[in-house]
Amino acid sequence: MKDRLEQLKAKQLTQDDDTDEVEIAIDNTAFMDEFFSEIEETRLNIDKISEHVEEAKKLYSVILSAPIPEPKTKDDLEQLTTEIKKRANNVRNKLKSMEKHIEEDEVRSSADLRIRKSQHSVLSRKFVEVMTKYNEAQVDFRERSKGRIQRQLEITGKKTTDEELEEMLESGNPAIFTSGIIDSQISKQALSEIEGRHKDIVRLESSIKELHDMFMDIAMLVENQGEMLDNIELNVMHTVDHVEKARDETKKAVKYKSQARKNLISLQPGVATLVFRWEWSLNGIPESELDPFLCFLVTILGPDSANNLALEEPNLPSATLTSPQNLLLPHQL
Repeated sequence: MKDRLEQLKAKQLTQDDDTDEVEIAIDNTAFMDEFFSEIEETRLNIDKISEHVEEAKKLYSVILSAPIPEPKTKDDLEQLTTEIKKRANNVRNKLKSMEKHIEEDEVRSSADLRIRKSQHSVLSRKFVEVMTKYNEAQVDFRERSKGRIQRQLEITGKKTTDEELEEMLESGNPAIFTSGIIDSQISKQALSEIEGRHKDIVRLESSIKELHDMFMDIAMLVENQGEMLDNIELNVMHTVDHVEKARDETKKAVKYKSQARKNLISLQPGVATLVFRWEWSLNGIPESELDPFLCFLVTILGPDSANNLALEEPNLPSATLTSPQNLLLPHQL
């Protein structure tokens, strides 16, 4: 009874261990499902930001092409800018949270951790690419708006250098643009455009400053990941090289096998004759009585097939060719 009790206890412990392993596997699967859900949500947000950036580019062009843009166009641009900042902050927070969890699990090396690192790196790079395009669009809009202001100032007779214009823009005081402009209908229209462009640039610079810190955070993150991504790319390149070498070796093996088969076929008649001569010598038949062709025929085709061939061919012996002893040679007929 004691031995049986110990056996049952051991079995119960084993079952408990198995249950723990199953629970760990289930928990890990649930964790990865949640992770991939966050990845998908973040990816969709980045895609949406990319769409908003393209829409913003179109609105920039509309605003630049009109001397006095419609208020609705500027309102639409303002809404897009707000939406981009909102989604960008959401993506930044998600990526930072993922990075924190990855760093906490860095001590463990597992396939899941590598997957999470890879997915995080891909999304971070994609996010930086999208935000870089947005930043480039903003800078381009600013430069073109500044150019329009400079041209309008020249029309009113006030020439300015790039440095002077930058100082005017940084001051944030539109009165600087109006000083010295004569009071005429044309000048009033030019003045209205200048002031409008100045306001656009001020709002734009405010947006750029708000996104700057976030952009730098993610850019630094991607730069730190550069070494890991380069290692992944290097491993992929090495894998491709190994596959190419394996394919070349396979081609060589097929070629050698084909050559070996040809050599074997060319050797078969001689080998067959030697085997047949050896078999008949064991049965006491003198080598002088052997017919080389029939030796080869029986060895290659087998006794039954050779016998059938002998019946069909009048030039071959008609006796049964079931064994070396029963094979009748031409001089014995």
